[in-house]
Amino acid sequence: MTRRPYVTVSCAMSLDGYLDDARPERLTMSNRDDLERVDELRAGQDAILVGASTIRRDDARLLVKSPARRDRRIAAGLPPSPAKVTVTSSGELSPDAAFFAQGDSAKLVYCPCDRADELRKRLGDRATVVGLGDGRVPMGELATELAERRGVRRLMVEGGGSVLTQFLADDLVDELQLVVAPFFVGQAGAPRMVEPSSFPWTAARRAPLLETRRIGDVVLLRYALSERCR
Repeated sequence: MTRRPYVTVSCAMSLDGYLDDARPERLTMSNRDDLERVDELRAGQDAILVGASTIRRDDARLLVKSPARRDRRIAAGLPPSPAKVTVTSSGELSPDAAFFAQGDSAKLVYCPCDRADELRKRLGDRATVVGLGDGRVPMGELATELAERRGVRRLMVEGGGSVLTQFLADDLVDELQLVVAPFFVGQAGAPRMVEPSSFPWTAARRAPLLETRRIGDVVLLRYALSERCR
């Protein structure tokens, strides 16, 4: 039987389904209390995954911020923050990005096989580059590689929309933690939570709702997307 990590998708969106607006500056969807919740969720993971576009757009660091949570991980024999994972089709990643330059945990980059050698030269010792697939990295193979070769048991996927779409459409997600912000974005060029695709959860197969929680002015919705979650 193929192994893969327990996958939690965690993201925040506007009332009209956007992850961000079209401006260069990142739009904060959440609030302080919810960011604390996300930091706690991160601290319980083995790895955190974002797409390369999120690294380029947000200069994402993907670190556990709380000193107490970092100390707790260290006491358990773990690095202060989970391993960082990204996926790129183009190979356009700067070795100076915060994803690579900050934090002592492992950094993994998955790319199509024909991009791997070039990307290894560009990143040097900043990350481990793994070639998978032809033209586009298959997320199912990525998840299996993380579990069987990297020992990842719990994987948190934070975005962006293309990565979220692939994980959800391929039925690789065990749990969805979705925060809804109390405003609209309404910009055609802004990134949406998911792109057009065929998803396993439809009007005829509804996702079980595990929890609704008010966190200040946002709402957390937790859905079970696999039997492992239930």
